[in-house]
Amino acid sequence: MADKEASIYIVDVGSSLAKAHHGRSESDLDWSMRYVWDKITTTAQAKRKTLCIGVLGLRTNETNNALSKDEGYEHISVLKELGPVSLPDIQQLRSKIRPSQSINGDALSSVVVASEMIVAFTKRNKWDRRIYLITDGTGAIYDAGLADIAARLNDIGISLTIIGVDFDDPVYGFKEEDKDSFKASNEQVLKAFVARCDNGVFATMAEAIEGLAIPRAKVTKLVRSYDGQLTLGDLEISPHAINMAVERWPVTKKCSAESATTVVLKSETNATQTTMTMDHDLEGQEDESRFNEVRSHRIYKINDPEAPGGKRDVDPENLARGYTYGSSAIHIAESEWSITKLETIKSFSIIGFVASEKMEPFVAMAETSVTVAKQYDEKSQLALSSLVHALHELDHYAVARFVAKDSKDPVVLLLKPCIDVDMECLYDVPLPFAEDVRQYRFPPLDKVFTITGKTLTEHRFLPDDKLRKAMSNYVDAMDISDFGQDDEGNAAEYASFDELYSPIIHRVNQAIRARAVDNQGSIDEVPQVLVKYARPPEDLLKKAHKGIEALIKAADVKRTPEKSTGKRKGDSAADTRPISGFDAGASILAAREKKKLKVTKENAIPDFKQILRSLSTVKTDQGIETAMKGMADVVSSLIKESFGDQNYDQAIENVGVMREQMIGLEMPKLYNDFLRDLKTQLNSEAFGGDRRDMWYKIRWSGKLGLITTDESETSSVTKDDAQKFWRASS
Repeated sequence: MADKEASIYIVDVGSSLAKAHHGRSESDLDWSMRYVWDKITTTAQAKRKTLCIGVLGLRTNETNNALSKDEGYEHISVLKELGPVSLPDIQQLRSKIRPSQSINGDALSSVVVASEMIVAFTKRNKWDRRIYLITDGTGAIYDAGLADIAARLNDIGISLTIIGVDFDDPVYGFKEEDKDSFKASNEQVLKAFVARCDNGVFATMAEAIEGLAIPRAKVTKLVRSYDGQLTLGDLEISPHAINMAVERWPVTKKCSAESATTVVLKSETNATQTTMTMDHDLEGQEDESRFNEVRSHRIYKINDPEAPGGKRDVDPENLARGYTYGSSAIHIAESEWSITKLETIKSFSIIGFVASEKMEPFVAMAETSVTVAKQYDEKSQLALSSLVHALHELDHYAVARFVAKDSKDPVVLLLKPCIDVDMECLYDVPLPFAEDVRQYRFPPLDKVFTITGKTLTEHRFLPDDKLRKAMSNYVDAMDISDFGQDDEGNAAEYASFDELYSPIIHRVNQAIRARAVDNQGSIDEVPQVLVKYARPPEDLLKKAHKGIEALIKAADVKRTPEKSTGKRKGDSAADTRPISGFDAGASILAAREKKKLKVTKENAIPDFKQILRSLSTVKTDQGIETAMKGMADVVSSLIKESFGDQNYDQAIENVGVMREQMIGLEMPKLYNDFLRDLKTQLNSEAFGGDRRDMWYKIRWSGKLGLITTDESETSSVTKDDAQKFWRASS
């Protein structure tokens, strides 16, 4: 495939396309433009200047094309000249593509105009040339020169795709009932025209639009990551060392979703608003776009008591580099910076071999590359082939040290041999260094260790034979390795790699393309193909239903009640009784009575939370009221004994915890009564002096007001009541 593409879309905008047919809610033109907009915006999103697009209008009200002086080319207009496409181009096209009042315009003549535009633009250079004709087939078509036009397209090397609105397609399975004879005749003419083209496609619009839901993987240009020698042994020491000329290419590489960049939205009043947009190069488009580019500017400052404001700017050229060392930094001069670098030279050398069964699967999770012998180098091809076959026969992998370029960091690669019909190669993945591995130890699943040191293989926490068998049967029933079907209906792989698409990447692309065409329009639902593998297949679940039921029975699975968010006044004790029947509330109350838990000033918040936690499963208001009273006494004591405002912050923190806990337990009245009482005491000098400054601190914290109905449904305080409470003097 050539790196350069020239595509022209011929869009029929005749008056007949203004109508909607076959139960569709949008006009035939809008419906067919779904396909055109998707193709154009996908090309624009690729951000390649060698992908050029032109747009022709067929059956337009006016005539505007290079062949307009010749007879037969009326009502054909160039809506966009052939060239790179940008966002402003798309917006201009959207305003131009509207149903016309015309019924005249020859589709074959528009193909001639498009072909001449491509010839004038591409000359005889190496380009992929394509023409897309979108029409409903109701306009007059003059087929006198059909064979000559097809021969001209074949000579130029143009691929022709004709997509018709409601065209019959037996292969796809669509047939329009009660079709007009004139339209049916035009369909046959266009189908015969496509048949004469070497690279022609004839399709119905329904199939084309249905295909838009299938994501298109981005085609990337391959770039070699290494071109040099692969060595086995030290060439300078051993006469038996081997070297071969190889090339290394990427096989898998992480693909990320489109990133956004920050821009400033223009407005008529010169006001600005920050927003996000596509990561395009906005430079040079400020007059056409609604956005201005934002550039980053960094300023470095240091403390300087003699400078205005206590800080002064530092020139970036005066900055030095260093490493943090505790709370200070170790400075390394620029001239000595090389001491932190490992001096390496470009190399690719095998340092050993390892049996395949000794390799852990987690080491092969990184990006993969492939190493092949250099083309036209028979000696290197023979040497690499010998190495690949030896590794394959011994079932071993090679371990190699790889440095892509001079002064680059070295990596260790694991090389796996591969022998295919037309290729022999080595696939490689980077191996982790000791610092990259995270070691986690978990208790075994097949045994239990007791406190006395005994090892138990039978325990209530361990699966028995019945449960193991049920789980094994369930896993077999949920096997999807051959749950798919091929084109002939035979069992095939389910969720193959070429059917697995990244939902994030393609959903972002879908949203970007939709906004590029219409920045106010709605975005279609997520295509089913993107969420197909988000859940097990329904047929598979039905097939495995018996296995699931058997597993539930063997594992004695019981449904647990929903977790309570807090204590609700009026709930019965039976509502929170666990399935086991154990009355935890009675035990907690007994333990609490025995320990006499209370809120202490030294450990107020932990004590308060511990008491409430113990009471959360016991349906008694008295215990919670007692805990609140204890916390209120601590707050009062802190305020009363405070020297100035020394204890105010601690008291405010306690008040915040009280408010938070009462919201969680859905008992806002206790907190609201406490806050009203605290306000009265602070304003009446009940704490041994004027403590109104404490109330100002509570008020200006902004987070300790009355609990309103917005925060708790059980509260009787409205938002207006809470505001009036702050404004009231007492």
